Amino acid sequence: MIRPFGYFVHHQGRGHAERCAAILNALPPERPVTIFCARDDIFPALPKSATIVTIPSLFEPTGGEAGTMDAVPTPDTLHCAPLGWPGIRHAMAVIAQWFDAADPALMICDVSAEIAQLSRICSVPHVKVLQHGDRHDPGHRAAYDGAAGLLAAFDEALAQPEWDTGMRAKTCFAGGLGVDTRVPERELARQRIGVGADEELILVMSGGGGGGFAQAPLGVGARSRPGARWITIGPVQRDWHATEPTNIEHRGWVDNPADHVAAADLVIASTGNTTCQQILAAARPWLAVPEWRYFDEQHRKAEALAAAGVACVRPHLPSSAQAWTAALAETRAGHRPAAQRAMIADAPAQRAADWLEALAIRLWPVAIDLPMPSPDPSGVVS
Repeated sequence: MIRPFGYFVHHQGRGHAERCAAILNALPPERPVTIFCARDDIFPALPKSATIVTIPSLFEPTGGEAGTMDAVPTPDTLHCAPLGWPGIRHAMAVIAQWFDAADPALMICDVSAEIAQLSRICSVPHVKVLQHGDRHDPGHRAAYDGAAGLLAAFDEALAQPEWDTGMRAKTCFAGGLGVDTRVPERELARQRIGVGADEELILVMSGGGGGGFAQAPLGVGARSRPGARWITIGPVQRDWHATEPTNIEHRGWVDNPADHVAAADLVIASTGNTTCQQILAAARPWLAVPEWRYFDEQHRKAEALAAAGVACVRPHLPSSAQAWTAALAETRAGHRPAAQRAMIADAPAQRAADWLEALAIRLWPVAIDLPMPSPDPSGVVS
C-alpha cells in the first residue's frame, strides 16, 4: 500500500491553493493525498486521488472562544496559538487522528509553523513551504529545522542571504510553481482587454491577500503621466480626498490578469507570489511596491527582487509627481527581461512533485508494517 501525503493549505490569498493543485496534478496518480483546509472552494481542479477535509480556521474567531486567557503570553516557539479556542483544538485533533489512522509518508505544510511542529511531534516527516520574510524567530526555526525538506515557489536566485548552505541543500526551488506562466501574445492580449495597439499602458495590480493600493497616490501617478492609460486590477482602497484624472480606470477583480500583464508596457504591483511569477514570466518593466504582511514577507521579497535585478523597488507608492516620474524612469532604465524570464522553471510543478516523491522514497526505503501496540487495562501501553 502506498503511504498517502497530507497537505495543509492556508486559505488566505490564492497562491497556497494554486500551488497545492499544481503539485497534486503532477504527482503519480496512485499517490493518495488528503488536504486539510478551512475552505474547500478555493482550489483549481484536483486529481481523483485528492480528498479535502475541511477544518476550522486557525485564526478566525467564531464566537465560541474564551477571552479570559488572552493575558497568558504566547511562547516564542509559537505564532498563532490563542488559548480557549475550540476551533483550533478541533482542527489539530482532526489532523492528529488522521496521522494515526493513515500513517502518511509526508505532511506538506503551506503554511503553518504550528502544524509543521505538530507533524514533527506526531512523528510524521514534514515538508515546510519556504516563504520570504524575517523568519529567524524560534517558531519558524523549529518548523524549518525540524523539516525533512523545504519547498520554495521561486527561483534560488531570490533566496535571502541569511539562508545558509544547509538550509538551501534541503530546499527544492521551483520558480513559477502554482502559476500559469504562459504569456499571451501582446497584441492579442490588448484586443481582449480593449487597449489600442499604440496606447501606452501602465498596469497597477493588487493580489488577493490584502486590501490593495490606496487610490490617492495612484491618482497622482496618473496625473504625472497624462499621455499613458492607467488600468488597475484587483482591490483599490478608496480615499475621499483622491482627485483622479480621466486616464485611470479601476477594473477590480478580472478573470484574465495574464492578458492585462501581457498587454502592459509597465507594471506597478505588490510582491505576492502569484503576482511575482506572472510579471517575471511576462518580463515586463516592474515597479514593485510591497504591501504589509506578517514577518515583512513582501518587503523581504522585494529586497530579493531588487538584488537579483528583476524589479525596481519602492517601499511605498511615490507621493509626488516628481517621485512618480523618477520611479517610472528608473523602472524602464533597469529593465532586464532575460533575467526576469530566467526566474521561471520549465516545469516547476513536475520538479516539485518529483522531488517530493524522491524524498518520500528516501525516508521510507522499505515498507514498514509494525503491529499497533495494544492498550493495557492498567493504562500502560504494552
